[in-house]
Amino acid sequence: MQDLDFACALSEAEGWNQTERDWKFLLSGKNNVCLIADEGGRLVGTATALFHPPGLAWIGMVLVDRQMRGQGIGRMLMSEIIKRLNHCKSLKLDATPAGLSLYRKLGFKDEFTIYRMTNSSLHENQGSSLDFALRIDKNNIINVLQSDKRIFGSDRSILLNYLMENEPRRAYVVLDADNAGGYIFGRTGLRYSYIGPACGISLHHVIKLIAGVLESHPGGPIAMDVLQDKGELIKWLEHQGFEIQRPFTRMYLKSNCYSGEPGFQYLISGPEFG
Repeated sequence: MQDLDFACALSEAEGWNQTERDWKFLLSGKNNVCLIADEGGRLVGTATALFHPPGLAWIGMVLVDRQMRGQGIGRMLMSEIIKRLNHCKSLKLDATPAGLSLYRKLGFKDEFTIYRMTNSSLHENQGSSLDFALRIDKNNIINVLQSDKRIFGSDRSILLNYLMENEPRRAYVVLDADNAGGYIFGRTGLRYSYIGPACGISLHHVIKLIAGVLESHPGGPIAMDVLQDKGELIKWLEHQGFEIQRPFTRMYLKSNCYSGEPGFQYLISGPEFG
């Protein structure tokens, strides 16, 4: 419990969006790796890795107490988590600008750029209804999981089930002959509501899903992380009042054998999840 309390306090102090529920999810997976750094009996840092079968580990939540930075703690955490993930074919992460230099020194290679976009005050009546889509539930999520495994490149079923169960109001799918033509998830965060992942065979599907979720949003700030090459979606979001806040760089180590189909990926599920 002390480790969980520390992890939550550290991410909150950094202004990150993870809730206690998110931390518990990361800690609960038997194949996940969650590390905490101890310096003379004082907890000073964290790092996590979420396992996506068959062989992809997603590194996230690499945080060091502000008072202890510059002492190599981040490098130590990363070196240790990489060692523990030696059995995985590929390691990935979404790097903030502050972490980019360290990850490159450790051998990570750039894949593509992602933009964090936020809106602190949504306009009224800007969305559309979700009558065209089905709410994702236990009966149809199998269609989503089959499509997502191909599009994302590995099996995110544990993560997507977690998102569906904890935020069903933002989980929708457009079925096309029993295939998932487009789907979207979301979650409640500490600082803002988060939309993502969102994938689809066309921009039209994805924009309609995002618009419907925005219309049903109860208010308050909202954020999403958009792949840089989705220029038309970015322009549409800017028209809705969203602004680009900062970039992330998707990176991989060892192999990029689980790259999936990025052309059908629009919103990620969060830098900590993949």
